[in-house]
Amino acid sequence: MKHIIQLLPDHVANQIAAGEVVQRPASVVKELLENAIDAQATNIQLLIKDAGKTLIQVTDNGIGMVETDARMCFERHATSKIKTADDLFALQTKGFRGEAMASIAAIAHVSLKTKPEEEEVGTEIIIKGSKVESQEVCVTPKGTTISVKNLFFNIPARRNFLKSDNVENRHIIDEFQRVALAHPQIEFSLYNNGSELFKLEKSNLRQRIVNVFGGKTNEKLVPVNEDTELVKLSGFVGKPEFSKKTRGEQFFFVNNRYIKSAYLHHAVNAAFEGMLRDGYQPSYFLYLEVDPKSIDINIHPTKTEIKFDDEHSIYAILRSAIKHSLGQFSVAPVLDFDKDPNLDTPYAYRNKESITPKVEVDRNFNPFKQETKKSNPSYQHVTSKATKNWEVLYPETVETEVDFANIEVESEVVNGKLFDEKESQTNSNTFQLNRKYIVGTLKNSILVIDQHRAHTRILYEELLKSITIKGAVSQQLLFPLTLNFSTDEIEILKELQDNLTQTGFVFTKVEKDGVEISGIPTLISESEVSILLDQLMSDFKDEVPENGFTQTDMLAKSLAKSMAIKNGNILNPSEQQELIDALFACKEPKFTPANKKVFAELTTNDLDKKFV
Repeated sequence: MKHIIQLLPDHVANQIAAGEVVQRPASVVKELLENAIDAQATNIQLLIKDAGKTLIQVTDNGIGMVETDARMCFERHATSKIKTADDLFALQTKGFRGEAMASIAAIAHVSLKTKPEEEEVGTEIIIKGSKVESQEVCVTPKGTTISVKNLFFNIPARRNFLKSDNVENRHIIDEFQRVALAHPQIEFSLYNNGSELFKLEKSNLRQRIVNVFGGKTNEKLVPVNEDTELVKLSGFVGKPEFSKKTRGEQFFFVNNRYIKSAYLHHAVNAAFEGMLRDGYQPSYFLYLEVDPKSIDINIHPTKTEIKFDDEHSIYAILRSAIKHSLGQFSVAPVLDFDKDPNLDTPYAYRNKESITPKVEVDRNFNPFKQETKKSNPSYQHVTSKATKNWEVLYPETVETEVDFANIEVESEVVNGKLFDEKESQTNSNTFQLNRKYIVGTLKNSILVIDQHRAHTRILYEELLKSITIKGAVSQQLLFPLTLNFSTDEIEILKELQDNLTQTGFVFTKVEKDGVEISGIPTLISESEVSILLDQLMSDFKDEVPENGFTQTDMLAKSLAKSMAIKNGNILNPSEQQELIDALFACKEPKFTPANKKVFAELTTNDLDKKFV
């Protein structure tokens, strides 16, 4: 029998390892940024083109590498971070697997330029698909520059599975933000296709958060600090009134490493219990410092999940610390009235006594006493002349009797009802059940209609018509509405702006950290705009379709769901009938855009079976 088990060639093994390490361009960004931080860099620049598919370049001013290290860093399992197995349980650095550079070089064209500070010249290495093309001496500043071009050039299937440029850009921005938030003492900059997206100077933690998510974030933050033997907790949580339906601004860092933890997220939600509206999420930027020996970060390929030795204690500390901070800084209402300076006492009069005003009264004054002698004679003459024959002004009227019996008047029969017979009969055929269902009749059956789903279907078809055929009517706001969003949310809005304009939105400004809206659709109120757009961001968080019809369809579904009347709203009989009429005027009244049933029909046969 032949031997069937063989050792894989190095290039095949590298490609398999690359499938685990490099899932998308954002994975390359994460690995390169973390390597730059481990190299003690104080300034890191990230440059991407075509969402990282064409170019990802990271430049740092770290310690650099000598010629031998530059060549060795592309070998599998080569690292400077650990030497023994025990080092895995006392990690203080980011990259320690020794597979990142080898995996990236296996599926891309990589160029490396590096130079230590004490060397006069540096080293340049060019690798294509794990094969070293050249290694030469070069002139380069202190630090390292790594350029990754044509990602997945030799794995076309993997490249075809990548999402659109906008989606991949958002993943890159997410990774960049996570690294930047963990290291406020380092300067970061991000350039996308030649335009600057971020320029983050060295700052404290609060300022770094504000620089990443916009100036309005500062007023939302509540500091959290707790120092115990088990964990040192610091960071910020958002005030409850600024909570959103999306889960974008939620960050946990353990020893300056970004992690995801559903267990710790539950602890934060428990601290906010009773303060958030249903379906809303708190924002938080929490940093935990623990003993490296008390955690295991080697349980997940991307190292975003870790295992704590004592999770229950950390849960309790986190929950109580956030509750304490919310009670101290946020929950108590603050009255901040603007002071009118006009009400202040002038400085020159502060020490003076007030003077009581004197009122003089003429006690001999008689309002009924005639004073004709003192009056103006000319005025008196004109007045007397004008009123001498006053009877002439009122001619005598002749009273005539009118026979009202012979007068014909047009009048309607007063029936004592607000609506006419037809409308009254129509309205009496519907009623609302439990503020959720509208019950009506249809020939020999009873209709039970879900009011929220019915309105969703009606709005969906109206919005599709507005976007594709004609522009919707917009109501102009007296004062423009300013809303703040993060950088990736602004990118989503830019992609949807044309279609949103067709639905009735009027954008006067679209800037890096916010938008200004001067007109909104007639179907919503000004107070609902922020909620509606937040829900829109959540629905399009994963991907904004490039296909025009698909994007329009998703937008109409999202807006219809947010704008539809909610269960619990009271509808009067005329509104109930109007909703039913509009529903059955739709092309597909039976199902919602999400293919859920809108109404149920109960026939007389169904009722007969109930009484058997």
